[in-house]
Amino acid sequence: MKDFFLHFKKLDWILITAVILLVGIGLVSIYSSSGGDFFNFKKQIIFCGIGFILMILLSFFDYRILRENPYLILTLYLFCLLGLAGLFFFAPEIRGVRSWYKLGLFSIGPIEFTKIALIILLAKYFSTRHVEMYRFRHILLSGFYVLVPGILIFLQPDLGSILILIAVWIAILFISGINLRHFLILSLIFLLILALSWSLLLKDYQKERLISFIYQSSHQSLETGWSQNQAKIAIGSGGIWGRGLGKGSQTQYGFLPEPQTDFIFAAIAEEMGLIGAAVLIAIYGILIIRLLKISLSSGTNFPRLLSLGFLTLLVSQIFINIGMNLGILPVIGVPLPFVSYGGSSLISLFLGLGILQSVIKRTHWT
Repeated sequence: MKDFFLHFKKLDWILITAVILLVGIGLVSIYSSSGGDFFNFKKQIIFCGIGFILMILLSFFDYRILRENPYLILTLYLFCLLGLAGLFFFAPEIRGVRSWYKLGLFSIGPIEFTKIALIILLAKYFSTRHVEMYRFRHILLSGFYVLVPGILIFLQPDLGSILILIAVWIAILFISGINLRHFLILSLIFLLILALSWSLLLKDYQKERLISFIYQSSHQSLETGWSQNQAKIAIGSGGIWGRGLGKGSQTQYGFLPEPQTDFIFAAIAEEMGLIGAAVLIAIYGILIIRLLKISLSSGTNFPRLLSLGFLTLLVSQIFINIGMNLGILPVIGVPLPFVSYGGSSLISLFLGLGILQSVIKRTHWT
């Protein structure tokens, strides 16, 4: 029993408190925008409970087992690939996308769990090869690990998740010490892929989103341009103190699309004001600082790359989601971490935090 309490004492409770506050803000906003139907709110509470329990359980797990057992990591990666491939055969099509398995009243999206598995895989790969980063083949092979799930995700399609995977990969490459010449070659390859993607790969609605973002004033009839305009109106109408929970006109009367997922930041800004949005961003700042501290305090490369990969995952999602709401980035369907409604995203992030809590427990820092 003494060891049990000692284990809890060693956890990073500042990190946990920040996450609980973020989840709490999300729950309040989801409840407020429910319009009398609290089904999503109740499910989100269940997701939060499951995720929190899994985080605590994983904190007892020794993360070094992952570092010393590459076959376990490869098994997790392959399992995620099977989950992504199975979407094309067993997942229902929802608004033109096959991203979730339906299990009764709940849905499971393997994409979110794939992000965590890929971070673990890349952390393991580069932690043992950082002295060989001058070899371009390591970049190609690690890129292949990203490419396979990336293709499966693109075919669903989910452009936002692909960008997140690429961001995580590039961040880990930089941290591992990528050669500048290799980075330039990689940049040229990306530019070529982007040029080909426009004419060969992107679907019409994806092109419309990009066009409406670039030429916002002349494409207001497009749904995506209209959506972002409503988000900006909601944010602006919130003022400093907000219009009050349940009193935001954009959120409550259906003008703001997806107020519980893609545009939850705008819903929070409208009803909780600039103060509420600032508090939300400040909590994210605390979370980021704690994750940076975990990385800097890690004595070996694997936990360092693991924590920085997870940090990149969070920062990229925060930046893209808030950017979508402010109209400075196109709408590509990226949730706000720990805040947006969605069980797969919330539980997968808690799993990542559980592994990092295991790192904290076995690292002497305060």
